[in-house]
Amino acid sequence: MKKADIGLIGLAVMGENLVMNMESKGFTVAVYNRTTSKVDAFVSGRAAGKNIIGTHSLRELADNLEKPRKVMMMVKAGAAVDSLIDQLLEVLEAGDIIIDGGNSHFPDTIRRTEYVESKGLLYIGTGVSGGEEGALNGPSMMPGGSPAAWPYVKPIFQGICAKVENGDACCDWVGENGAGHFVKMVHNGIEYGDMQLICEAYQLMRDGLGLSNEEMRDIFAAWNETELNSYLIEITRDILGYRDENGGSVVDQILDTAGQKGTGKWTGIAALDEGVPLTLIGEAVFARCLSSMKEERRVAAKAFPRTVPAFEGDKAAFIECIRKALYASKIISYAQGYTLMRTAARNYGWNLNYGGIALMWRGGCIIRSVFLGKIKEAYDKDPTLENLLLDDYFGGTIRGLVPAWREVVAYAVKAGIPMPAFSSALSYFDGYTTENLPANLLQAQRDYFGAHTYERVDAPRGQFFHTNWTGHGGNTTANTYQA
Repeated sequence: MKKADIGLIGLAVMGENLVMNMESKGFTVAVYNRTTSKVDAFVSGRAAGKNIIGTHSLRELADNLEKPRKVMMMVKAGAAVDSLIDQLLEVLEAGDIIIDGGNSHFPDTIRRTEYVESKGLLYIGTGVSGGEEGALNGPSMMPGGSPAAWPYVKPIFQGICAKVENGDACCDWVGENGAGHFVKMVHNGIEYGDMQLICEAYQLMRDGLGLSNEEMRDIFAAWNETELNSYLIEITRDILGYRDENGGSVVDQILDTAGQKGTGKWTGIAALDEGVPLTLIGEAVFARCLSSMKEERRVAAKAFPRTVPAFEGDKAAFIECIRKALYASKIISYAQGYTLMRTAARNYGWNLNYGGIALMWRGGCIIRSVFLGKIKEAYDKDPTLENLLLDDYFGGTIRGLVPAWREVVAYAVKAGIPMPAFSSALSYFDGYTTENLPANLLQAQRDYFGAHTYERVDAPRGQFFHTNWTGHGGNTTANTYQA
């Protein structure tokens, strides 16, 4: 009997769909699930007659795999992954490959790569984006870990993933140890930002312009034919047009409390750890937190009632301003995300291919969009690009968007419509493009109360000074460090 090219553990929706995808591309797959009745149901049902081998133990799974064995875990992130790795180490051999396809936190993947390699095996932590549809028809995949493992899984991963117009696969090797899961984490953070920006545009049109869902559906449909063409704009169009069996608009029946699984929070924490101003994604995470405080918001809304004034300008012109502000804010979100990846790559010793990452996100994943092709072009042209705003295309584009962006944010502030992502993006742009920020005063304050020292405009960088501001503070200073 022919042995399987790869094994997969965890037959939930994502796992099942990945197996079906692999089999449809000509690979034989062995499957295992802790609840073995799921294996039997899958093999006799959806997988009947296909090159899929059901197994009832990890030993049986290992025995049905070609060497070097490749085992992909699709289980809940956390302790379950560590437990499963230990069990697999008992049935696998040196040179075999363990793959984590879940949303694991990248520090865990760094630790696990070192641990598995110490046992003589190879390890991959790969982000898989695209949801259940992507898993079945072509996801975006971001693998990192043991470089020696990549040649063995490359044909499978690139075979099943999404392809862009020229046939390039939305999957390539990202880097060592936790690099793949780090890039997937940043992808998810950007996803938080994109979704929040779209929701703010929706609220501006709903509450500020008084537009109906049908009108907004048509607007998002039109926007999807512009630079904003993307999966998230596309599904927003569909959601706004969807009605239930009674003719009611389903989106209006959904409680305004958003959930989250933690990857956006991880992105924000990583940015704080790296000292990177990831302001838009941070606000997107906090917006979800604020939405969850529904009962408090009900009380506060009664305590501080306000009415959004009727819009008296040219609605069509202002809708175009919203589109431009959305595009400008989106550029900022990606600029911040790429800055985080560049900073982390330096600190962790990863050799990331930033144009390649944009290609991986170009198809299959939740943030897939035409826009990502421009990011790939920017990094192909200059792999050392420090910030997307310094690229000719993005710099020139955002200059043309700024007036509309300011008009939208100013209107929202005056009308009392919350725009945390739009406004934080604009504040970042203004701060990044300001040569002289007020941090000189801030550093003077720190030196005054804590003798933290400061640098001077007339001295070389790295030379620090202290002033005895009160005349009795002495000359002892605190250590200088950067967070």
